[in-house]
Amino acid sequence: MKKRGLVALMAAGLMALSALPSAAQEVTLRLHQFLPPAAPVPAKILKPWSEELAKASGGRIKIEHFDAMSLGGRPPELIDQARDGVVDMIMTVVGYTPGRFPRTEVFELPFMMTDPVATSVAFWNMVDSDFQNNEYKDVKILGAWVHGPGVIHSIAPVAKLEDMKGKTMRGPTRVINDLLSELGATPVGLPLPGIPEALSKGVINGTVIPWEVTASIRLAELVKNHTEFGGKESLYTATIVLAMNKDKYDALPDDLKAIVDAESGAKLSAFAAQVMHEYDAPAREIAVKAGNNIITLDETEVARWKEASQPVIGRWVADMQTKGIDGQALIDQAKKLIEENTAK
Repeated sequence: MKKRGLVALMAAGLMALSALPSAAQEVTLRLHQFLPPAAPVPAKILKPWSEELAKASGGRIKIEHFDAMSLGGRPPELIDQARDGVVDMIMTVVGYTPGRFPRTEVFELPFMMTDPVATSVAFWNMVDSDFQNNEYKDVKILGAWVHGPGVIHSIAPVAKLEDMKGKTMRGPTRVINDLLSELGATPVGLPLPGIPEALSKGVINGTVIPWEVTASIRLAELVKNHTEFGGKESLYTATIVLAMNKDKYDALPDDLKAIVDAESGAKLSAFAAQVMHEYDAPAREIAVKAGNNIITLDETEVARWKEASQPVIGRWVADMQTKGIDGQALIDQAKKLIEENTAK
């Protein structure tokens, strides 16, 4: 009797254990992105975020990082890799797929961004309340942010608006390329990894990019002139998202989904923007120590650039109208949210 009782007890224990895997499921997710591993975004944002997920889940969530397009393809293909399940997660610049996410472009408009963290929280709010259900409906957006103030880096100095004429400048997105064209330059659309080769071969003689990422491509060695806009003014910023395959997200156990949600969204978006902005300073210092020429435009000159950029905004609003989107309403909403979050 005792033996039969022990067998029954063991069988009951095994049955109980068999019910545990779904509750204790472990998940490994592959994250693909275009930057080198030492760049601030992968090293100081994506990997710490992954560590927080692992910690919060007791090690049940594991993120495998694949940097510098190591799984193949080109940066503009990243969003489709997430959509199609080629990878589980991606980080990308939204504008690498021109015109595909038109609502998001509102944050790329000239001089829209005044504070990267406030702008990123505003961007996330509009993704969460609107964009996720339309232009991002095929993926799950986990984070949405912008980088710090866009800076002009050029072989010849840009000290006034007229200095843009005749320059061939790399831009990351269609809105920013339209801005460069309006300012007198010839724009060349190019993802960030292509900048060093394009400069070395003379395909471009300048680029717009935030300070933060210049160290990872050794830009201070390739150009010797850098143009900043004084105060809180920012010529432009680019939008960035962390996106997940929708089916993979939906298949997560509820408790792991809750952990991912808690560590993502507004929290991740603000954190990412803050980190990128903080890494502007040390990257700028590299150019200073190299003896490069750093030009800061004064208030009067910045006002000239603002005025010259207005047609870009008008064209964007008109283009949105052809798509059935109220562009001016998006501008008004974005500005209001940026202002509200700056005041916090």
